[in-house]
Amino acid sequence: MVPWHPTVVIAPDSFKGSLTAAEVAAAMAEGVRTALGPHAIIVECPLADGGEGTLDALLANWHAVPRFIDTTDAVGRTRTARYGISNDGVVGIIEAAEANGLPHVSDIPLQPMHADSYGVGVIARTLLDQGVDEIVLCIGGSASTDGGTGLLRALGTSFLDSDGGEVEPGGAGLVRIASVDDSQLHPRARQVRWRVATDVDNPLCGTMGAAAVFGPQKGATPQNVIDLDVGLEHLSRLINAKTGVDIAEHPGAGAAGGMPACLVPLLGAELTPGARLVTDVVGLREICESADAVLTGEGSFDSQSLRGKVVRGVLDVTPPNCPVVVIAGTVQLSAAEIASSGVLSAFSIANGPSNLADMIANSAHLVREVSVQVGGLLGVALGARGACR
Repeated sequence: MVPWHPTVVIAPDSFKGSLTAAEVAAAMAEGVRTALGPHAIIVECPLADGGEGTLDALLANWHAVPRFIDTTDAVGRTRTARYGISNDGVVGIIEAAEANGLPHVSDIPLQPMHADSYGVGVIARTLLDQGVDEIVLCIGGSASTDGGTGLLRALGTSFLDSDGGEVEPGGAGLVRIASVDDSQLHPRARQVRWRVATDVDNPLCGTMGAAAVFGPQKGATPQNVIDLDVGLEHLSRLINAKTGVDIAEHPGAGAAGGMPACLVPLLGAELTPGARLVTDVVGLREICESADAVLTGEGSFDSQSLRGKVVRGVLDVTPPNCPVVVIAGTVQLSAAEIASSGVLSAFSIANGPSNLADMIANSAHLVREVSVQVGGLLGVALGARGACR
């Protein structure tokens, strides 16, 4: 009889505030290998949902290192941001919050009407200059509500008032835009594929739009919210007249201060749920085709996990006959909810009564220990299956 060596794919998200996705994957892999032995085939594939940690997850999968660039934060101050390029030079990755993220301007009073996305565009311009064919742009956590005008400015587009002068940056100038001049747009801006990772499905304007829902957390007063919403609506009408693309009601157009309002009509960007985008980029579907089992996980396994987060993304690409097991900091779903989701079983790393601080401090050890137990169970199940082959 030919020896059978099971293949287990390890594809977790990060445990926020504790371990990166790569660190979680390494701890899981160590535990499973302890249980299954050295001949088991363990494939580590750290993931993210398009928000914080996506850059790190993709770099880990590519076995690439981050690159650094001097750009600007949301209020125009110089800062150094990270970005990435796949080892073959084809795909560039931008985590927009590396430039215009809210934490980078938390040391001063927030400026909801003047913050902009120009610094994100500086990174994109660099990637275009470096010859990538695709830009993966993760847009969560922004401090700006400018409809993406700042990013497009960095790529050479001008937003002009009725006198032909540049309107002021940020949301304050949106309502004064009379025309959009993209004659000086970077020559490669429309040649590359833009894939934009969103973690919300809000429209651009209205009560569920960028200004109303996300403006207050960026410092917007009730009047600011009204003014920003009017400005974004004006921008969408103007761009619709120019391109024929009506972005106003497009699901996800309200993400990151309405950044897709310019990216989709002017550059042909594709909006994609973050977890799906990441699983596509790393080729998880193809990786899982030969898997005998898949382990995934995140800090909290709850109802949100099944609505566009990493666990949902893993389930969507795993063959139906391949068991998926979740290891999480906490498991907040019932046995019936877990079963109906398609997950075989879910395990918490809590070792008896635990407080959050202790779990965070010992999370790698706890993930490893639970993975040993999961690996042992998989060994029995997969061994029985292998014996039938």
